[in-house]
Amino acid sequence: MKLFSKKAYRACKNCLLGHTTAGGQHVLCTHKGVVDADFCCRKYRYDPLKRVPRRAPKLPPMSEDDFKL
Repeated sequence: MKLFSKKAYRACKNCLLGHTTAGGQHVLCTHKGVVDADFCCRKYRYDPLKRVPRRAPKLPPMSEDDFKL
């Protein structure tokens, strides 16, 4: 069972060979130079440590009645 789809994160911002710029809108690629963060080339290698996970949804407020049997 796969936890993550390979195509969902295929962008230079998640590539092992790219380094994001200070603004975060461009990536310094070792092969292509300066490219957009959403660009992807043939040398793409996924780096799971660069992926930014989605925020967890906020839970509704609970009361003591919710925990009584």
